[in-house]
Amino acid sequence: MAFACFGEMLWDVLPSGKQPGGAPLNVAVHLHNFGLDAQLISRVGHDDLGSELVAFVESTGLCTRYVQWAETHLTGVVKANVSDSKEVAYQIVKPVAWDYIRYDTALAELVETADAFVFGSLAARLSPSRETLYRLLEHARFKVFDVNMRPPHYTREVITYLLQHSDLVKMNHHELAEITGWFGVSSDEETALRWLADRFQLQAVCVTKGAEGATLWTGQQHYRSPGITVQVQDAIGSGDAFLAALLRGWLTGEPPGQNLAFACAAGSLVAAHQGATPMISAEQVNALVTASSLL
Repeated sequence: MAFACFGEMLWDVLPSGKQPGGAPLNVAVHLHNFGLDAQLISRVGHDDLGSELVAFVESTGLCTRYVQWAETHLTGVVKANVSDSKEVAYQIVKPVAWDYIRYDTALAELVETADAFVFGSLAARLSPSRETLYRLLEHARFKVFDVNMRPPHYTREVITYLLQHSDLVKMNHHELAEITGWFGVSSDEETALRWLADRFQLQAVCVTKGAEGATLWTGQQHYRSPGITVQVQDAIGSGDAFLAALLRGWLTGEPPGQNLAFACAAGSLVAAHQGATPMISAEQVNALVTASSLL
């Protein structure tokens, strides 16, 4: 299985120092940790931070062939407030290199051959990367939208467009409430998920709820998995690990309930570590699922 992950790669600046981040980067690293082929499409500045970030990506075993270098924009930086370990707040610098990802035929060929194309809303905040994303969506076989709405870096128009061009959508419970509120849809979870799937012709909609676990709507059925209690170090990257785990099971045909439990365990395992991309394996996740009696 091969994945192409499009969008931001950056440094999360914490009180304890800087850490590599950006949802597409984190998802790609976790897919790789699960033994899957993942390619990252992004852009960094020709600066020390960019060189450090590319070196980190290479150290994880990921290829950086599709990471572009910008001459006129700096590498992305995000100031993360982790005073609430369960709900991280972000101040995202704009504009930066990943706002200017350029389309080319090599990217189109990569996306055409990938089993899944993973993207979020943040990389669509400015027109250069947004136009590249829209063009690449035309080449994708299976489109995975990690909603990831970060105020003020999104609009209803862009979110709606991306929903219209997706197959599987992952969001958190706050995003579900906001999006369905735009359309006057009931806040009842099952009603909202059914409506989203029908309205946008989605194969699946997944909603993460932090310590309370997650739900998945697919095949006209509603699946639920409880959260796993862990000693939370920070929540950065837990949703990205969740998505990587969910995609692993989705593309291998794992039963939805089993897949959702595995994804919840992956998210919890990352939350129990510092940083967004600790080295966790599928075996470790399965061990946590078994120990927590999720199945």
